[in-house]
Amino acid sequence: MNVAELIRQKRDGGALAPDDIRALIAAYTDGTLPDYQAAALLMAVYFRGLDDRELDAWTLAMLHSGDVLDLSEIPGIKVDKHSTGGVGDMISIALAPLVAACGVPVPMISGRGLGHTGGTLDKLEAIPGFSVNLTIEKFRSQLATVGCALCGQTERLAPADRKLYALRDVTGTVESVPLIASSILSKKLAEGIDALVLDVKVGSGAFMKTLEQARTLAKTLVAIGRGAGKRVTAFLTDMDQPLGRRVGNAIEVQEAILTLTGMGSPDVRELTLALGAEMLVLGGVAADEAAGRAKMIGAIESGAGLAKLAEIVAAQGGDPRAILEQKLPTVATASVVVAPRAGTVAAIKADEVGLAALALGAGRLRKEDAVDPAVGLELLRKVGEPVGRGEPVVALHHRDGRGLDEARRRIERAYRISDEPAAPKATRPLVIEVMR
Repeated sequence: MNVAELIRQKRDGGALAPDDIRALIAAYTDGTLPDYQAAALLMAVYFRGLDDRELDAWTLAMLHSGDVLDLSEIPGIKVDKHSTGGVGDMISIALAPLVAACGVPVPMISGRGLGHTGGTLDKLEAIPGFSVNLTIEKFRSQLATVGCALCGQTERLAPADRKLYALRDVTGTVESVPLIASSILSKKLAEGIDALVLDVKVGSGAFMKTLEQARTLAKTLVAIGRGAGKRVTAFLTDMDQPLGRRVGNAIEVQEAILTLTGMGSPDVRELTLALGAEMLVLGGVAADEAAGRAKMIGAIESGAGLAKLAEIVAAQGGDPRAILEQKLPTVATASVVVAPRAGTVAAIKADEVGLAALALGAGRLRKEDAVDPAVGLELLRKVGEPVGRGEPVVALHHRDGRGLDEARRRIERAYRISDEPAAPKATRPLVIEVMR
C-alpha cells in the first residue's frame, strides 16, 4: 500500500477503493500508519469528502476494527442516544438514567471533548471514583442488572474510531460530515443497539453551522443506521446559545442533577423530555410521544431518575454521594464578566463560550492534555434576559488564574447586548425538526 499516493489521490478529489480504505483503517488501528500520515488523510477527507461507497467502506472498516457486541440475550429493546456535540450539553447524564428508570435498556458509549465542545466522558470522570473504562463483560452485565452503562470505547470496540477521534480533535478536522457520521455510527453499531436517537446540533456552538449542513449530516446518519437494520430518529436542535447555564465538567454534572430533581434550566429539561420520549417510543414502553413524556416526568417527580444515576455511579466505582449530596469537585476562585452597557442579551456565540471553558482548562488543546474537572463557567444572563451596565453576565470558575484573561476576552466577544427593552423573539425553536 502506497499511503502517500492514496493521500494524494484523495487530496486531488479522487475516490478511494474500499480495499484501500480497509487497509488504511487497519494500519492506523495497529499503529503501522503514523499520526502524521493519518492527519494528512483526514485533512484530505475534510476538504474532499467521501462518496456513498467510500463512506460505507470507511464506517464498516471502523466498525469491524474490533468486536461487535451481541446484546440479544438481554431483555428489552436497547436504545441509545448520541449528540453531535454542543456547549453545555450534559443531556446524556440526565437522559440515560431517566430512560433506564422507565424500563428501556440504555447501552451508551460516549466520547471525549472535541474542539470547543465538551465530552460526556470528561464530565462523568468529574464524579469522584467514576470509571468510564468498562470491559465488554462488565458493560454487558451492568446493562442487564442496572439497565444502563455509561462508558467509553473499550480496546475491543471500534478501536479505529477511538484513535481517529482523538486525532481529529487536535488537527482541525472535526467539522466533516463523513468523519462525524462514520465516527458516530461505528461506535453505535458496535455496542449492539436496536434503535438510536440522534441529536444533531445546528448553530454557532455546533459543528454544523447551518440548517442545510445539519440536515445533510442527519440524513447521512439516518441512512447509514437504517441500512444497518436499526430504527433511527434524528432531531435537529438549536445550538446558537449554550444549553443550560453551566459549561465545564463537574459544573455540568451539577446541572444534570438539577434536571433530575425538577429544578434544571427549562431548555435542558425540554430537550431531555423530547429525546427521552422518543427513546421510550422506540423502546416499546410508550405508545406515543405524549405517553413517553408522561413517563419521563413521572421518573423525575418520583426521584427514580436521580436514584438510577446514583446506582449507575456506584456500579462504575463512583461515589453516589457526589450525586445525592452534590459532592463534586469545585474551585475556590471565581471572577465575573460584566455587561458593558444596559440592555437585553440579544445573542450569545456558543462557540466562544466553549472556547472560554477550554481556556480555563475544561478541555484539551493536545491529545495528551489533562482536563480539570472543577473549572468552568456559569451563564448568569441568557438570550432575552435584561442586564444593567456593570452587572455580571458570566462567572468564570478558574484555578489560579489559568486562562482567565483569554476566557474573559472570549466571553466579551460572545455576548451581544441590544438596546431593545423587551426580550427579543427566538429565531427558531429548541427542537427545529425531527426526521423519523
